[in-house]
Amino acid sequence: MPFMFFDPTIILLIPGLILAGWAQLKVKGTFRKYDEYAARSGYSADQIARDILNRGGLDVEVGHVKGDLSDHYDPRSRELNLSDSVYGNNSLAAIGVAAHEAGHAFQHSQSYFPLSLRSNLVPVANFGSTLGMPMFFIGLFAGWQPLVEIGILFFSFAVLFGLITLPVEFNASSRAIAILSEGGYLTAEEIPAARKVLNAAAWTYVASALMAVLSLLRLLIMSGLLGGRDD
Repeated sequence: MPFMFFDPTIILLIPGLILAGWAQLKVKGTFRKYDEYAARSGYSADQIARDILNRGGLDVEVGHVKGDLSDHYDPRSRELNLSDSVYGNNSLAAIGVAAHEAGHAFQHSQSYFPLSLRSNLVPVANFGSTLGMPMFFIGLFAGWQPLVEIGILFFSFAVLFGLITLPVEFNASSRAIAILSEGGYLTAEEIPAARKVLNAAAWTYVASALMAVLSLLRLLIMSGLLGGRDD
């Protein structure tokens, strides 16, 4: 049985780690670049978010949360929360992020299936990401295959959550660009900047999903369920 800290299958995670590091640098660098360009309209991201929601007839509050790029839409409380780096900021980068979160609000109001599915998966995905790995390794070292397989099953829900997140985020970004363009919030010359910010952010979700898939693949190999084991 391979010792977990020296198991050769850990090299499977390297591509995911590299992509994750690159994605974080890209999103921060792209946001920082276009954070220097103020929108010609003069309106801040939170003002535009409120107007987008009002025009769409959505009863959603726009709030302020601490942190940088910690922006999110909460379907449970129907709140769109903008971070310190976005709230009150009239840059092209900030407006792009705010419109993206508004896109999630529209997904929720229209019962967009991938979002609904992801929301329903949250409890089991959290359970799987927290306990899946520990259960797997306890079962592996104890030589108890049923616990190994249960750990893999639980972790699979976390992987599924990451994969379902991709269409949710891509769709929200597509909605954001359409809203900003068709609503006249940004000019035709400003739209590419917002699109680049959202495209950069999308890579963080791709990296996260890839890391989850590679981790699952590693567990399957270590368990002997994929490729077999000699020990």
